[in-house]
Amino acid sequence: MSDDLRNVVIIGSGPAGLTAALYTARANLQPLVIEGLQPGGQLTITTMVENWPGHRDGVMGPQLMTDMRAQAEHFGTEFLSGLVERVDFSSRPFTLTLDGGRVIRARTVVVATGATAKLLGLPSEMQLMGRGVSTCATCDGFFFRNRPVAIVGGGDTALEEAIYLSKLASHVTVIHRRDTLRASKIMQDKALANPKISFRWNTAVDEILADERGDVNSARLRNLQTGELDVLPVDGVFVAIGHTPNTGLFKGVLDMDEGGYLITTGTRTNIPGVFAAGDVQDQVYRQAITSAGTGCMAAMDAERWLELGDAEFHHSEAPASVVVATLQA
Repeated sequence: MSDDLRNVVIIGSGPAGLTAALYTARANLQPLVIEGLQPGGQLTITTMVENWPGHRDGVMGPQLMTDMRAQAEHFGTEFLSGLVERVDFSSRPFTLTLDGGRVIRARTVVVATGATAKLLGLPSEMQLMGRGVSTCATCDGFFFRNRPVAIVGGGDTALEEAIYLSKLASHVTVIHRRDTLRASKIMQDKALANPKISFRWNTAVDEILADERGDVNSARLRNLQTGELDVLPVDGVFVAIGHTPNTGLFKGVLDMDEGGYLITTGTRTNIPGVFAAGDVQDQVYRQAITSAGTGCMAAMDAERWLELGDAEFHHSEAPASVVVATLQA
């Protein structure tokens, strides 16, 4: 069928998108989830998740996303593999064109396309992701109790994660390409005064090395002034050089800040009937559980918007929003 009309289309299939799907499915809205390039989102490349409520002993990231997808499907969510290449939010119903030319029309959309962590571009990064390489200290710091780790970066996020890890790790080495930090003065003062944090200035990570079991055991560093190489023994390397929200598809259509994150009021975007949830609109918390929470909010907003219409929705105190998630490479 080349021209489908759906109540709710969710672009993205991470925790935000799947939670939005679960809630709208249970409201009998027959949501359609467009899964994108990475079905399940970033948790599918994560190993053990220990901070998801209800799993006392933790759960593997891929298993958690498999379970969430199955639960949403159980209540009537339809899933479609593919990428959204174009959106037209200028008239209702909205129009989404997928790769391959299929056209989907939607009464409401939830954008849950997430954000992608910036990486160093080293061959070893993806190979060792979850085996000592991480982009989230809050998620993975617990695994490095009393073990040496390194943080790559020089902004507020890098120093916040260094300070957090200093409470767990035996020592934290901050690796920065320059001789001055980009972080705020208060964060610099805290990190520089922390006896468990040291700095390697004018330095880049040349490669991340592993032991015979395939777990990180060191990082090869390169001094950018002298070219000299040396090896830093660490059990973990945390890359904290920023994130890129997956919002390219919506440029010029949905309001976003200078970093590309969608600007929302609750989950509402500037287009009535289009909602956003998860990391695509959250550059502060970036946790699976907070993404799921906003996915729930977007679903409830969408349901109410469909029930009341735009004018009544904006005058109602009850939550109302439709979530559409779009995944981009």
